[in-house]
Parts: sequence; structure tokens; C-alpha cells
Amino acid sequence: MSETVSEDRVVLCGANAYEQKYYFNEQFAGIPDSIKEELHIICVLFTQEVGGIFTIEFDKEGNVSMRTEFADDDFLYDEIGSGLLVGEVKRKRQELFESLSIYYRVFILHEDMGDLLKEE
Repeated sequence: MSETVSEDRVVLCGANAYEQKYYFNEQFAGIPDSIKEELHIICVLFTQEVGGIFTIEFDKEGNVSMRTEFADDDFLYDEIGSGLLVGEVKRKRQELFESLSIYYRVFILHEDMGDLLKEE
């Protein structure tokens, strides 16, 4: 997995069921270890359950999104389960993703923390 998927997205972390690998973008090394561990667990469990490749990414505004993809010849990939699991992770980890978005906007985009808190 490459660090930058496109000019519009930056991968925070991801897991690949085909290669049995986990990736964490060292650009975000300042994130607390407990959060890194939680992200690792989310990614690995996701690919163990549905297969394919799963990534957690930031868009250019700092919003967090989850993306999943699979190989054309992967007939075991659970596309329906994938969509359901993404929704479940979004619901259960909403606070985590909001915090990561703030982290990205402050430390990567260099936005003013005071302005971000006024938005909420």
C-alpha cells in the first residue's frame, strides 16, 4: 500500500487480507499508541471478516473515510458484509474518527484549534 492513494486522499492505515499485512502511515506517528492499536485491531478484524483490502483515509478537508476493495478473482469477498461492517464501524467508532479528523486538521493542515472548536 502506498502512503498517498491520490492527491485527494491520504491513507492513515490499512490491512490487506491477500498479503496478510497491516500498514500504518508513519506521517501520523504522533497519534497515541492506544489509538494506533485500536486502528490496527479495526483494520485487521475487518479484513479477517470480509476479506479484501481495507483502509482508513483522510480526504483533503481532513474528514475520515473507510475504503474497501477486492481483487476481481476474489469470489470469497463478502461485498454485502463489507458494506454492513463499514456502517457498524462508523457508528461504533464515530468519536474516534471525529478525534482523528481534528488531529489531521490541526497537525497536518495546520488549522487553528480554536476555530475547530467553534465549529462544533
